[in-house]
Amino acid sequence: MKFFQPKFFTAIAIVFLAVVFWFAQGDVIFAESDLDAKCQWDNIEQGEKNLAQNDFRALLEECKKYYEDKSSQIEGDIKQTAQEKKTQASKIANLQAVIKKLNNQISQSNLIIKDLSAQISNTQTSIVKTDQHLTGLKAEMANLLILRAEQDRRSWLEILLAEKSMASFFDGVVALDNLSAKISGLLGNIKILKGDLETQKVSMDSEKKEQENVVVMQKLQQNDSAKKKQEAKRLLKLTEKEYQTYLQEQKDAKDKVTKIGNLLFELVEVPAGGIKVEDAIVIAKKVAKLTGVRPAFTLAILWQETRIGKVMGGCYLRDTATGEGIYIKSGNKAPRTMHPTRDAPIFSRIVSALNQASALKTDVFNTPISCCMIKDGSYFGWGGAMGPAQFIPSTWAIYEEAIKQKSGRSITNPWNIKDAFLANAIFLQDLGAKSGDSTREMRAALRYFGCTTTWCETNYGRPVMAVASCFENYISKGSMSTTCENLIF
Repeated sequence: MKFFQPKFFTAIAIVFLAVVFWFAQGDVIFAESDLDAKCQWDNIEQGEKNLAQNDFRALLEECKKYYEDKSSQIEGDIKQTAQEKKTQASKIANLQAVIKKLNNQISQSNLIIKDLSAQISNTQTSIVKTDQHLTGLKAEMANLLILRAEQDRRSWLEILLAEKSMASFFDGVVALDNLSAKISGLLGNIKILKGDLETQKVSMDSEKKEQENVVVMQKLQQNDSAKKKQEAKRLLKLTEKEYQTYLQEQKDAKDKVTKIGNLLFELVEVPAGGIKVEDAIVIAKKVAKLTGVRPAFTLAILWQETRIGKVMGGCYLRDTATGEGIYIKSGNKAPRTMHPTRDAPIFSRIVSALNQASALKTDVFNTPISCCMIKDGSYFGWGGAMGPAQFIPSTWAIYEEAIKQKSGRSITNPWNIKDAFLANAIFLQDLGAKSGDSTREMRAALRYFGCTTTWCETNYGRPVMAVASCFENYISKGSMSTTCENLIF
């Protein structure tokens, strides 16, 4: 039966695929529409109030990606519109050149017409004068003919009685014939001249008419080009309006990405076991914009100090007057835990202020700080460094105002991961760290550690630069080598 022919099944397959494609496209459009509604700023603000923190974070991350994708999509529209603008502008420039060329051609044609008009006028004047001359010569010729006729009518007796001699009579006749011949020659020449002048006038009239027709055509072309130019200008204006709309839409999308990024930044916390690498990178990038210090270098310093908040001190202060403390794990005495005059008073102030602000839940004697370092079996220096960035209290006090200004917060907290990152970057900036200059970064790392000896370079500076290289690759490529993973994790 014809009903079951292969062509029928082919047609059915095509229709089926078209329907599937239509629904798939529809799902994409509906999904984008849903996200657009979901990611309206009012909805995000409501989510901040009503959603659990994890749900709010998920909403922010989804919307951040949506606006990043939207910004990228608009970028394509901007490039296409910019090309259209360029095309219209080029068309306008070309039409303007055509109009200018036609203007020059019309001016030249008008000059030719003007010159021809003057020549025609002069020729016409010459024709009139020549005609007048002809008329005069004809009158003279007529008079001569009359005189000759009168001579011919005279009898010999009249001639003998009137003339003194026959010689004078014949002289007069000869003169009259000569004059008549001369006038006849002039008449012939002048008629030829008049004919030439009239021929020239006809030719010039024809040439003038042709030039006038050329000007008419040139003006028509000029008007057509002017209309096309106006249309191109109108399209350019519309394209420019569309271009500005796209720019504004992209700006709005980028602004939302920034605002959502700030909200995500505020949600970052340091859970037990340390901060996630992705969250740490977000914070490092943000403080890099404020300080100019390379994110990978900031991360490497914090990794070296506390494994980015994972280990934030192994001692407790026990005596503010002597600076003695204890090891948290063993409870044994820990000498030189904090400098008693330089750091202990400031440490007490910081902890007390944070407790009053409900930003810290431990007192001076139960807040973890670093222990004094041991080298070759001997204690050297002092402990007492605080939080993920391991600032000693006196150094933290130096940077408190700078941290407040850049963070916009009224109180600084060494144990807050965001404040620690910011303090770390500000300090490194002051120590001379410059993005992309490994020598200056190495020098800044050693000064951050407070030691510039070969031992410090080997045991602190070089590990920092190696970890910075790992983080740099991860930030730029999204992956780490096995060596880097083993080193960092």
